[in-house]
Amino acid sequence: MKAVRISCLAALLGIYACAIGAGVLTRGGYAQQDREHAGERPGAVHWLGTDDLGRDRLVRLLYGARTSLVLAPAAALLATALATAIGSAAALMGGGVERAALYLTDVVSSTPWFFALLMVRAVLPLNVDPALSVAITFAILGLLGWPQGVRPMAARSGAMIHSEFLQQARAAGIGPMRLLARHLAPNLAPVAAAHFWATLPVFILAEANLSLLGLGVAEPLPSLGNLMTEIRDFQNVAQHPWLLAPALLLVAVMGALQAISQPVRSSYDCT
Repeated sequence: MKAVRISCLAALLGIYACAIGAGVLTRGGYAQQDREHAGERPGAVHWLGTDDLGRDRLVRLLYGARTSLVLAPAAALLATALATAIGSAAALMGGGVERAALYLTDVVSSTPWFFALLMVRAVLPLNVDPALSVAITFAILGLLGWPQGVRPMAARSGAMIHSEFLQQARAAGIGPMRLLARHLAPNLAPVAAAHFWATLPVFILAEANLSLLGLGVAEPLPSLGNLMTEIRDFQNVAQHPWLLAPALLLVAVMGALQAISQPVRSSYDCT
């Protein structure tokens, strides 16, 4: 299993390297059009062919991978930071504050997450600049992804509140904010890592679903989600199987992430 995880990690790092270096590895940008070669099949020049506007599909796939795979970790970090701050602060304050925070967490968690995501995104402007659509999409993911991590953070923090080193810190007169930032938060790293690895694949899939529905990253900026809009026509896919490349890349990334994150999540589940 260790060899499998190492192989998955190497493959994932390779995908990320190609995505980040898309501008260096490819000729032209993701929006560059060549109308004279529109709709071409894969060949020596365009390895995945061109779309109806003459844009190179491989170039757009690499840029789309960069959009989805680089910004999803940022959203996961935001969600993890919020979960850590809310859960640890609630446990540190205790009493009614902790009960209120956990009650709010339960209420938010009981709402179907993806439907809440759809509703929030739908009420925001849809006809926006592509760069702004990216910021909106991943900011929403990060801001809605915190509830699942609050209870584990609060439980872990509550178990540490009465530890000897925290009692000594309190006896030394250290205030709650410094106690949280300097003594409690660093010891929550394993729980935070588990939450990050658990939410990262979810956010990648959520972006793909949003963009597939036209509510995510806006054209002409590619993402794995909006690149898969062409596979909704099964007859078209049967005639042009190379259109499955974004979906296959997404499956490969998800499989690699699951293999890599399994030890982290398993060790956390056993605690």
